[in-house]
Amino acid sequence: MAESKNRHAEGMATRRRVLGDAHVDRAEAAKTDFDAPFQELITEAAWGHVWSRATWSLRERSIVTLALLCAQGHWEEVAMHIRATANTGATKEDIQELILHVAIYAGVPAANHAIKVAKQTFAEMEDTE
Repeated sequence: MAESKNRHAEGMATRRRVLGDAHVDRAEAAKTDFDAPFQELITEAAWGHVWSRATWSLRERSIVTLALLCAQGHWEEVAMHIRATANTGATKEDIQELILHVAIYAGVPAANHAIKVAKQTFAEMEDTE
């Protein structure tokens, strides 16, 4: 049980570092009894286990995550992780490059939509600066 608590605390710290306190605070405030087990799972597994590993930098994890999300068409998550690049160090150029890989390995339609989402998200980020 102690390992689970440590994994959760580490996951929450990494999640806040990547997504920002405001995002995590909104997610935590919206959490209900129904989705609490899911939130615990992603905090411990995704953020506490995978994102907290020292092998890759947050920038590298951000690039890989965005490529996978684009390839699978998870557009809300793509926008969220593009916003997170402000915290991970992944650049617009990194995103351009990963979208080129998506075009070749996952298809032009996915890459085309990824460009649309990226442009819209970058514009929104610039508006809030």
